[in-house]
Amino acid sequence: MEPVVKVENLWFSYKPGKFVLENINLSLNASSTAIVGQNGAGKTTFVKILKGLLKPTVGDVWVKGVNTKQKTVAQLAKVVGLVFQDPSDQIFKSKVIDEVMFGPLNIFKDKQYSYERAIEALKLVGLEGKVNDHPYDLTLSERKLLCIASVLAMDPEVIIFDEPTIAQDRYHVKRIGELVLELEKNGKTIIAITHDMDFVFEYFKRTLVLHRGKLLADGKTEEVLKQEDILKTAGLEMPYIFKISSLVGKDLSKLLER
Repeated sequence: MEPVVKVENLWFSYKPGKFVLENINLSLNASSTAIVGQNGAGKTTFVKILKGLLKPTVGDVWVKGVNTKQKTVAQLAKVVGLVFQDPSDQIFKSKVIDEVMFGPLNIFKDKQYSYERAIEALKLVGLEGKVNDHPYDLTLSERKLLCIASVLAMDPEVIIFDEPTIAQDRYHVKRIGELVLELEKNGKTIIAITHDMDFVFEYFKRTLVLHRGKLLADGKTEEVLKQEDILKTAGLEMPYIFKISSLVGKDLSKLLER
């Protein structure tokens, strides 16, 4: 089966000769993948290339068998959805329902169908009772869920979350994590770039570690996050559960059953 996302020999530079991504090769299928690394590791650049906001300097990226070099951002919006880190960068309408309908209207060109898609997405994130509210009357956590709904309403195959847990309370972190699990169950390819290692451990099956534009590790989450030397090189913390377990010397085999 052809992968949903295929990356071959990807190099990218903003300035000639200074690469921020170097020789990235990987494939992604319908599952959940976290991309971790310090600021400057190349995470945001990588997902912008997947979204079509940037084009590879060298190499190729295919999404659903289509080379991103051959498609516009608008065309890729049907396949790849990006939830921004800051809701303020994404929200621009004066009613919740209009915000969520904007994408579907541009893709499907059908007002009734777009409305139905929007209501379904709002129900999925728990905001169905806020359809006529102004987005900025919502809490910050609710605005994040609104942005997620706006992407889900377009029904993309690939959904990218940029730092989904930043400024979120514990309840909403759990809510977003549950959405990741539900979307994965429904056959979506979920990608998140994040610094939240506990969130990664709990909700993502696969983890990629980027460091200075290079792919340091790629594998099952529980296996990657146990590699203390890799995480240290990348400037990352181990998940809390691993820290505690190393202190008490307990076997994690049962905890790691996923």
